[in-house]
Amino acid sequence: MRIFGSMLLVAALAQAPANAEDDQIERGPVPDWVVPSELMPVPEDAGGLLFVRRQDVLAHLDARGQAQYVGYRTRILHSNALQLGNISISWKPVSGPPVVHLIKLHRGDEAIDVLENTSFEILRREDQLEAAQLDGVLTAVLRIPDLRVGDEIEVGLTTRADDPTLAKNDSGLLFIVDSPPPGRTRLGLSWEEGFKPRIRMTPDMTAVAHSGASGIDFPFDNPPIKTPAKDAPPRFQWQRVVEYSDFADWSAVSRHFSPLFAKAAHIPEGSPLKAEARRIAAAHVQPLDRAAAALKLVQQDVRYIYVGLGTGNLTPASADETWQRRYGDCKGKTALLLGLLAELGIEAEPVLVNNQGADDGLDARLANPALFDHILVRARIDGTSYWLDGTLPPVAVPTTDPVIAYRWVLPLSAKGSAIEQRAWKPAATPDEITLYEIDARAGFDVPAQVTNTTITRGIAGLQQQAQLSSVTSDQLLAGMRQQIVGSTWQSVDEVKWRYDQKAGASILTIRGSWDVDWDKDSRFGRSYSLPGGGFNPPAKRVRPPDQDQGLPYYAKPEFDCRVTTVRLPSGTDPAHWTHKSGFDTHIFGMNYYRAFDVRDGSVRMIRGRRVDSPEIDAASARQDNGRIAAFDNSMAWIFYSPNGGASPNPDRKVVPATYDIDWTADQVPCLSPAAISRAAAR
Repeated sequence: MRIFGSMLLVAALAQAPANAEDDQIERGPVPDWVVPSELMPVPEDAGGLLFVRRQDVLAHLDARGQAQYVGYRTRILHSNALQLGNISISWKPVSGPPVVHLIKLHRGDEAIDVLENTSFEILRREDQLEAAQLDGVLTAVLRIPDLRVGDEIEVGLTTRADDPTLAKNDSGLLFIVDSPPPGRTRLGLSWEEGFKPRIRMTPDMTAVAHSGASGIDFPFDNPPIKTPAKDAPPRFQWQRVVEYSDFADWSAVSRHFSPLFAKAAHIPEGSPLKAEARRIAAAHVQPLDRAAAALKLVQQDVRYIYVGLGTGNLTPASADETWQRRYGDCKGKTALLLGLLAELGIEAEPVLVNNQGADDGLDARLANPALFDHILVRARIDGTSYWLDGTLPPVAVPTTDPVIAYRWVLPLSAKGSAIEQRAWKPAATPDEITLYEIDARAGFDVPAQVTNTTITRGIAGLQQQAQLSSVTSDQLLAGMRQQIVGSTWQSVDEVKWRYDQKAGASILTIRGSWDVDWDKDSRFGRSYSLPGGGFNPPAKRVRPPDQDQGLPYYAKPEFDCRVTTVRLPSGTDPAHWTHKSGFDTHIFGMNYYRAFDVRDGSVRMIRGRRVDSPEIDAASARQDNGRIAAFDNSMAWIFYSPNGGASPNPDRKVVPATYDIDWTADQVPCLSPAAISRAAAR
C-alpha cells in the first residue's frame, strides 16, 4: 500500500500509487476544492519538537481519478525538528507532475518565499534498484536554507493518482497517527458530482466528522495520543481511520482484476512457452509433478524484479513478455505460471494476499485493492488445492497450505469471488528445531565435542536457503568461525548446510568444541544448565485502565523446539545422574513442555513451546494471570553426585536423543501427547 502523508506525519492518506509522466515540479495555485484551515495560535508554553499551526491532508475525487493535497504551517521549537526543512516529494509517471503551491519561511513578521532562490532537485529515477524494484517513482528534494529554531515552515502541494488500471474505481485511506504533535490538523475527502464513494470510518472519526453535500471533514485541535489496546489482535489497532472506495464489495475487485490476468496469462500460437509446456508434459505424467515443474521453471529461470513502470503497478506483464525478458514481479510471474498450467490442462486461479501480516480483520474493511500487496496461484489438482508462488526460491514446491499463514485471501474470477477466510490451526511441525549434541565422554575438564543442528521451516527457512545456497562451503566455514568462535564455541571444525525439499526445511549443522561450564557443587559433584532448556515466565496480560478491558489478547503464532543430548563423561555411573523436573503447562493459549530422560549413557532433554490459540478472551487472561506465580521457569539443570544418592526422577519420560530419530520428519515429539490432544479438542 502506498502512503501519502504530510511531512509532519500527523496525518496520512493512503491509496493506490500516484502516477506522472513528467520529471518536472510545476508551480501553480491551490486547487479550488481546497480551503486551508485557519491558523491556530501558538501557546506561550508550547513544548516538544514543534507546534502545528495548521495541517490539511485532503483527497479529492473527480473524473480523472483523485488528487491529494498536503498543506501545513508549523513552528520549529527544538533543534531536532530542523530536519523538517528537508522537503521530499515522490510521484510516479502517467498523471502529470506534482504541483507546488508555496514553500515559505516565516521569521517574525517576515515571510520568505523559499522558491525564489531554492529549487527542487530530482535525485534519480530509480531509488529501489538494490531491492530489485523498477517502480518508476521519482523523488525530488528541497532543503530550506538558514532554517532556525523559532521559524515557521509553510508548505502546500498537490499530487494526483490516476491509474488507468483502476478506471474510475478510486479507493484509499485517511488516518491520523497514534502520537501526533500538538496543534491543528484536518483530514478531508471531497468529490465532484457523481463521484461520491462509499465511506466507512472508525467511531473516533465519526465523532468529529463534518459532512457536506460534496465532502466530509475531520478537524482536530490538539489530537490526543491514542495508544492501541495493549496486546490486542491486529484488527483492533485500526483506529482514527477513514476508508473510501468506489468498489461495491470484494467481489467487484475480483471481477475487475480477473480479466487483466486472464489476458496476461494467454499464450499465443508460436510462443516459445508452448514448447516449454510440451517439454514439461513429456517429462512428467502426474498433474502435480507437472505443476511442480512449471513452478520451478518460473522460480528458477525468471528472476524477480518488481515492475511498476507506467501502468505496471497493478497491470501484469504478459506471460510471453515476462518469459522473453526473463524477469518479472509477482504479477508477471503469476501470469506466466497461469499460462503454463493452462497449457498443461491444470485448473488454476490467481489469488490476492497480504504478505505483511496485515490481513486480520480484512473482511471488515471497504473493498480496497491496495490492502493486498502480493499475488500467487492456487491450483486444483486431483481434488486438492495447492498453492504455488513463483517469487519464492526454486526449492519451494506446491503445498496444500501457503508458506505464509494468510488469514484472508481474494481469488480473482470473471464472475467475482468473495473474500475468503483461511482457517487457522496450530502448527503441526515446529518452525524451528535446535539440536545440541554435547559429547562429554572425554571428561569434565576436557572440551566437549559438540554438534549443533538448526532445522528452519517456513518463510524463514526459504530466506536462509536464498542466502546460503550461493555460499561455498569454505566461505560458510570461514564466516561461521568469524561469527561464533570466542563465546561458547572454542573451535568450529565443520559447517554443513542443505535444504530438504521433502521436509521443506533449511538445515544448518555446526561441529566443533565447547568448554562446558560444569559447576562444582557441595551437594552434587557437578551440575550443568543445558542450553535451550529454560522458559521465561509469561508476562501478565493487563492493559491501562483507559483501554478496553474486554478485548481479547493476542500472541503471534509460533512453534519452536529445542533438543539437547549430553553423552556423559566416561566412568560416571548413570545412576548417579539426575535432573530438574519436567513440566507440561498450558497458559495464555500457549503450551510449554519439557521432559528429561537418562539412559544409554546420556542425558536427554526436549523442550517445546507452541501457540495453540493466538487469541484468548479477557476472562481467560485474567484467570491465567493468577497462575503466573506457579509457573516453573527453572533452567534445565542436570546433576551428578559421585557418592551416589541420586534417586530416579519421577518425571522421567522417554525422550529420544538427537541421534535417535529423524528430526526433519513430519511428526517429532516436541510436545506431550496430552498437549496435542488438548489442541485437537479445541
